[in-house]
Amino acid sequence: MDTSYPREDYLPAPSQKREPSPTILAIGTSPLPRDHLIWSVFNTIYMNFCCLGFVALAFSVKARDRKVAGDVEAARRFSSKARCYNALATAGSVVLPLLLAALVITGVIHLSKLAQESVGFFTYQFSGSDDEDK
Repeated sequence: MDTSYPREDYLPAPSQKREPSPTILAIGTSPLPRDHLIWSVFNTIYMNFCCLGFVALAFSVKARDRKVAGDVEAARRFSSKARCYNALATAGSVVLPLLLAALVITGVIHLSKLAQESVGFFTYQFSGSDDEDK
């Protein structure tokens, strides 16, 4: 019986030194896409023209979910769609009231000119009836 210590089968295995893995810095990578969530919420609450603000909000939430999940390409696509719908909703909500105001103003101007021209017709006095009786 061999009682010599330390026994070879109980010796710790010699540690193998690992070489440090190289650090890779990705220079020039594009930043994460914006999700336009605040713009979408604003369009949904205040300027919901033809429900485009709600559609933009849906795409903004999808873009944020994809960005959190790490799918940058899908996040970029949804972000682009959200930006387009937000732009359409904002433009529609700003341009259409301005167009409506312009139409009302031109209508009022036209009606005032028409009323001024027809004042003579409504103020015509039929004083000639006394002359016809004679």
